[in-house]
Amino acid sequence: MPLTDAECRNAVCPPYKKQARVADSGGMYLQVSPAGSKRWFLKYRVDGKEKQLAIGSYPEVSLNAARKARDAAKLKASTPAANTFKATALEWYDIKLES
Repeated sequence: MPLTDAECRNAVCPPYKKQARVADSGGMYLQVSPAGSKRWFLKYRVDGKEKQLAIGSYPEVSLNAARKARDAAKLKASTPAANTFKATALEWYDIKLES
């Protein structure tokens, strides 16, 4: 179940743990330290290896902003390089140059 802003504000890390993770959705989570700092991360896999992308610190990066960053990162990862505007423009230029 996705997080609410109240859950983000009230998230704490038990003193006996190095860090606590509070899951949102789509691989995103809020990492909370015993000192109280909170940071957004996106967990993903590349070639079967787990990686993580730091999104930013809470509350500077709100829950909604973190979700938008997560969605943008996933969209960027799913778009092949050949479908970028630059690639399309260069292909068009090459065709026009040959004409």
